[in-house]
Amino acid sequence: MAKDGKLNAQMERFCQEYIKNPSNQTAAAAAAGYKNAAVSASRHMDNPKVQARIAELMEHRNKRVKIDADYVLKQSVKIHERCMQEIEPFTDAKGNHIHDDKGRPLYVFDAKAAIAALGLVGKHVNVQAFKERVDVNVNVTLADRMANARRRALEKNTK
Repeated sequence: MAKDGKLNAQMERFCQEYIKNPSNQTAAAAAAGYKNAAVSASRHMDNPKVQARIAELMEHRNKRVKIDADYVLKQSVKIHERCMQEIEPFTDAKGNHIHDDKGRPLYVFDAKAAIAALGLVGKHVNVQAFKERVDVNVNVTLADRMANARRRALEKNTK
């Protein structure tokens, strides 16, 4: 790191490479020119200044390409609806329609893509279709706990 507390050029390059593929920190370190990429990547990911720079770069990218949670949700809904309505005819290698034994054309429905898109919609933070709802009251004070302990001690002593 530079003496003024800013990232040096190699660390900045690591951050730039990391946002290209956040799932591979080692590759980002290697692309930034570090000899021991795995160790350098791990060390950089623990650095709060590197984390802040990565967050800043990702935020700028998301604003630039206009991708946010609403966009992802809207696109997932579009994909699901498209998959639900799109039924394509079965074709052979030459592009000819395949028919059943009664001469009716056979069709393909992409259920896997429809289910995957619906799963993304269901996992969305605001939809919470798959979230179990559990209400827990955590408003027990220390005084309540002490009173319960005294009561238990008295009950134990009176037996």
